[in-house]
Amino acid sequence: MEERDFFKDEFTEKELRELLGDTPPTDIFSWRSPSARPLNLDREVVSPDELIRLMAEQPRLIRRPLIHTGDRLFASTDKAAMAETFPGYNL
Repeated sequence: MEERDFFKDEFTEKELRELLGDTPPTDIFSWRSPSARPLNLDREVVSPDELIRLMAEQPRLIRRPLIHTGDRLFASTDKAAMAETFPGYNL
């Protein structure tokens, strides 16, 4: 398992796009973050490109923890969901 502190080693837009793959940026955007509130973003209107740009500029807008399994990107603190996603892994 590889860890990355993306507050110290921030993602570029290109890295976020590669990491996301087919996952919509809305799935990892931290909508309830205090950093997101002043932006007044409308989920239904904001473009994926704009979300990626914002997350690259402000890592606090990325949900944590962010886990990439190779074929799936997972952002959650829900231990039950994580245990289901990673059977046999003791969380």
